[in-house]
Amino acid sequence: MVAKIPMTKKGEQALRAELEKLKSEERPRVIEAIAEARAHGDLKENAEYHAAREQQGFVEGRIRELEHKLSHANVIDVTTLPQNGKVVFGTTVELEDSDSGEEMTYKIVGEDEADIKAGLISNTSPIARALLGKEEGETVEVVIPDGRKMLEILAVRYEA
Repeated sequence: MVAKIPMTKKGEQALRAELEKLKSEERPRVIEAIAEARAHGDLKENAEYHAAREQQGFVEGRIRELEHKLSHANVIDVTTLPQNGKVVFGTTVELEDSDSGEEMTYKIVGEDEADIKAGLISNTSPIARALLGKEEGETVEVVIPDGRKMLEILAVRYEA
């Protein structure tokens, strides 16, 4: 049995859009490039042909990967969950570093959606794993590459 892959609605939409682009734009472009390179003759020493075939392998591999992820997706709409102040997949969490007083906000998302610069952290990251299941007002200890951090949960928001 294949495990379900958690993702937000936004994450699912992004993967579907990427899949559509690969199928409708990239795949035909690569097929055309292969045909054009083939027309140039000897395939053994045809760099354009080999580059196009390599690109085709990448595109087809990514299409298979996206189809797999989408077929095993567990899309979680956090706005439909009971809003009890608990940190769960999809929630936005406001934190304060107990040592430095620095405040930060993260949304817990699936691995494909993670983008630390945009405040999106993977549910498998050390910070997210420490936060999941905790409640507003709690302080959690997070083991990070630099050592340990104590983070206080200031607020938990259930927003799309």
